[in-house]
Amino acid sequence: MDVKTDTATVLAQWEADEADRRKTMTHSGVARPDQVAGLSGEQVFVKMFTGEIPYPPIADTNDFVLIEATRERAVFQGRPQLRHYNPLGSVHGGWIATLLDSCVGCAVHASLPAGKAYTTAELKVNYVRAVTERVGLVRATGTVIHLGNRMATAEGRLVGADGKLYAHASTTCFIFDAS
Repeated sequence: MDVKTDTATVLAQWEADEADRRKTMTHSGVARPDQVAGLSGEQVFVKMFTGEIPYPPIADTNDFVLIEATRERAVFQGRPQLRHYNPLGSVHGGWIATLLDSCVGCAVHASLPAGKAYTTAELKVNYVRAVTERVGLVRATGTVIHLGNRMATAEGRLVGADGKLYAHASTTCFIFDAS
């Protein structure tokens, strides 16, 4: 199988994954505290995927969607568009950083037990190559490296359907009792 065929197969699968998610994740907003009380991070995402609670509005703002969130892993994808461009003629680094911040943060979030919350303390992004509209759909995958009682670290990679790496990131998150 040649690279073009393989890329087309991956892209078709990614588009199907997104269409499946969008069928049930129909509205953005912020979940009420009573909707998430007593749930683990992974359980929160299950409710989000079924449409029982809204997905975060940042996904609408930045044109990306959460594809997967399981313990120690989260996957987002987005389609770079002209409205994401900087004055240099490529996608603004902030869009890329937001996509990576989302995947690494949600990987941590999905790993938390009920009664715990987190906040990002540090995010480091390395930009490997420019992202433009021509890249098409990109996927950001975050995985937990360390999950402790007070601190977690995770890493993320942003790739195209052809497997090219566009950026990678690492994060440190503080873990605390949810109020």
